[in-house]
Amino acid sequence: MARTNGGIIGKTNKTSFGKCTITTKTSSGCVTLQPGTRFINAVVVAGGGGGGNGSGSAPAGGGGGGAGGARIICSVTVCGSTVPVTIGAGGSSSTNGNDSILGSSTPYSSSAGGAGGDGGGAGSPGGSGGGGGGASGTGGAKGCGNAGGYSPPEGSDGSLSPGNPSEAANVGAGGGGQSNVGSGIVSQSRGGRGGAGITVPGCFPGIPSCGKYAGGGGGGGNDPGGGGGIFGTPAPALCRTAQYGAGNGGLGPGSGGSSAAANRGGGGGGGYCGGSGGSGGSGVVIVKELNKASGMWSMKSQFSNKQQGTWPQFGYDIDYLVVAGGGSGVAPTPNNNNYTGGGGAGGYRASGYGPSPLQGSSLFLGNGCFSITVGAGGSNSNGSDSVFSTITSAGGGSSGDRQGNDGAPGGSGGGSGGAFLSPSTGAGGTGNTPPTDPPQGNDGGNGAVPGSSPSYGGGGGGGATAAGQAGSGPSAGNGGAGAPNNITGSAVTYAGGGGGGAEPGGSAGSGGAGGGGAGTTTYCALSNNGTANTGGGGGGIRYYPGGAGPTGGSGIVVVRGPSAVTFAVSPCTNTVTSCVGPTNDKVATFTVSGTLTIS
Repeated sequence: MARTNGGIIGKTNKTSFGKCTITTKTSSGCVTLQPGTRFINAVVVAGGGGGGNGSGSAPAGGGGGGAGGARIICSVTVCGSTVPVTIGAGGSSSTNGNDSILGSSTPYSSSAGGAGGDGGGAGSPGGSGGGGGGASGTGGAKGCGNAGGYSPPEGSDGSLSPGNPSEAANVGAGGGGQSNVGSGIVSQSRGGRGGAGITVPGCFPGIPSCGKYAGGGGGGGNDPGGGGGIFGTPAPALCRTAQYGAGNGGLGPGSGGSSAAANRGGGGGGGYCGGSGGSGGSGVVIVKELNKASGMWSMKSQFSNKQQGTWPQFGYDIDYLVVAGGGSGVAPTPNNNNYTGGGGAGGYRASGYGPSPLQGSSLFLGNGCFSITVGAGGSNSNGSDSVFSTITSAGGGSSGDRQGNDGAPGGSGGGSGGAFLSPSTGAGGTGNTPPTDPPQGNDGGNGAVPGSSPSYGGGGGGGATAAGQAGSGPSAGNGGAGAPNNITGSAVTYAGGGGGGAEPGGSAGSGGAGGGGAGTTTYCALSNNGTANTGGGGGGIRYYPGGAGPTGGSGIVVVRGPSAVTFAVSPCTNTVTSCVGPTNDKVATFTVSGTLTIS
């Protein structure tokens, strides 16, 4: 008998074509899914409990609030284009938080964090339990965690006050965190530490707060202690640098506990001697739409999904910076090199970083080897192109020279030469040539307009964010400014235009920010080259009799991917840097042409 799957025998599986899309919800609503998504993984963090008040017979400290329950839920089946999400609010002082919920027909919940006990009172149960309060030797019981009874557990217990029988219960104990219980009091004057939270694994790349959520609040006390979210970490007992989004306990009479960070599900800190407890942090839900096509499939199913573009493509979202070589500050005709304009900057193209009007779309790339071309700076010529995958940045245009000759077009255009009793001035080279969107550069500046006396000033070369300045009389124009970009983790400016050259009676143009070389007014002297690996244009000259003139700066290619990607580069002149930025990205930097391997 014929089979509907084309005769293929094997386990029936549903496909899911979610393209590994990750959505972080910080307020209640719906997650809109990719058209082919059928399975998701999710992180569900509830609102944390508020810290207890420092009420009761002095000395009195409130217990730290328990963290909201935090769960990682795998392979959830979804049907339809949206999934409803409820984000639990954090509890106010002495109040439990609220549950966070994913889905409706079959909901997946994490339990609200328990409130810390007021002075001498018990902590409340919850996703993680609140710490007990202490007042004049009377200690409160702990709140129990994992209120939902889940396996693995969604949270931990708070601690009773004092926890240590040899100490008087005069301060608050720590609230529980997702991965660790809260601690008892450090001493009779120092509040207990909140328990450590959860670190979401790298299969959810790029999520906020480095994936650290649901720490317990610290207990209120008179002396340092009571750190939020630190019990179970290497931090020392008296550390008050809160972790996992939790709040510290109050410190000193009348001090309120610190509120936990929003959308991290931490518990609030307990107050001390009249101080109020801090609020718990609101929760968060993170959804990852899965690519899944395991099992055995008919050719018809595969072909249909390939046609629709929904068959899984495995890879990574990759950001890039591609800067071409800058143009020379000397025209290609060396016997005519008088009063030249500045060289145009190499084309600048980037995604994800740098000025937002110039940010293109990132690339989705799978495993494999990719050739990288880093363009050389121009020597009496335009700069050379830089190339990564489908992204090509054009070399900067070389300058124009005496008699008002035009600057050359390029990624950014070269400045035209200054007129020398010529009937007309030349035009700056056209930037963004060939055209890209967003534009890769700007026009070069015009040389000085002829008047009754010689006009010698060359125009400045164009830069990534500004056109070159026109020459005026005996003075040259400045190079156009480049673009700042921190894709490497450090802010660097790239692709500045070169300044124009001029007569000694005037002033030479300055190079544009981003490696543009300054021009010169000195006879038979070279001006400044563009800076290497910035794509800056070379500076213009007064006069040079021949040979190689000032060169443009070489380009650069930088590639940035999530922490889960592996980069390898060759030759070894190029580098790979790990743990860049808050999401621990990988960055490959190419200062010479080579090969990038993604795995």
